[in-house]
Amino acid sequence: MNGNKYPLTSVIKNNSSLAFGCMGLGGTWDNNPITAAQIQQAHDVVDAAIESNITLFDHADIYNLGKAEQVFGEVLKARPELRDLIAIQSKCGIRFADDSGPQRYDSSPEWIISSVENSLSRLNIEQLDILMLHRPDPLMEPELIAQAFDSLIASGKVKSFGVSNMQQHQMAYLSSALSQPLVVNQVELSLSHLAWLEEGVTSGNSGEPVVNYGAGTVEYCRQNDIQLQSWGCLSQGMFTGRDIANEPVHIQKTAELIGKLAADYQVSKEAVVLAWLKRHPANIQPVIGTTNVERIKACAEVDNVTLSREHWYELWLSARGHALP
Repeated sequence: MNGNKYPLTSVIKNNSSLAFGCMGLGGTWDNNPITAAQIQQAHDVVDAAIESNITLFDHADIYNLGKAEQVFGEVLKARPELRDLIAIQSKCGIRFADDSGPQRYDSSPEWIISSVENSLSRLNIEQLDILMLHRPDPLMEPELIAQAFDSLIASGKVKSFGVSNMQQHQMAYLSSALSQPLVVNQVELSLSHLAWLEEGVTSGNSGEPVVNYGAGTVEYCRQNDIQLQSWGCLSQGMFTGRDIANEPVHIQKTAELIGKLAADYQVSKEAVVLAWLKRHPANIQPVIGTTNVERIKACAEVDNVTLSREHWYELWLSARGHALP
């Protein structure tokens, strides 16, 4: 596994149209030690991603109880030259029930800093390109978070910061105390989770379901140069091959439409699903989580397609299952 397989000039690490989500690495959510097979899987996935020009890797301290970062760190230990080809982001702030307390979110400076230090140790790196707060903490104190962020910048342990699952008012409140701009917000966006679109067009329309997503979040990110990342972007294979015989008819018809468009554009079904997100002017960056090497390559075909406005709306209408107001 040693040797510089990829010339340093072959990849622009911060220009990745997709991100690879590493939650599927490291086995399962238990305390069993990582195995050689899991480390080899991480090697294979990293290779497939880089070969597909996917050079941003997304982690969290909790993924498989730290084992996702750990197996990724084994890859970098064996092939340290890869660090110059990729960007690495991780998240902190979710704590499971333990001897200290119940399930909770923790945005205290002590927890943020210790989480980063533990992630860096597991990943075998000296600096995270991006650190994100994983979930909004009702007890968050922006001034204290700012102290933690300033400390991490000063020590060189983190390059930039972001959030995950936050709406615009939470981002604005947090940013009011920060010395650094937030550079990313990772939220759930997909053809099967349409609230981010629905809220903006159904508000005030009688007969439309009430949607609670966080009005203005997409627009706030666009106005403030905050990269929107999409988790759950492939809808767990709902439109690309999973058995959906028991799903509503409009979901089945959407899957059929995606197959037709894939044939028309001569790309994979995964590429069409992701292209629908990327067609939005917010420049959404999907975070794919498959560990199937061939499916990683299929996702990368998104770079070969730009949906027409008509096809974009056709997919939205099909996925929502009824006409626009």
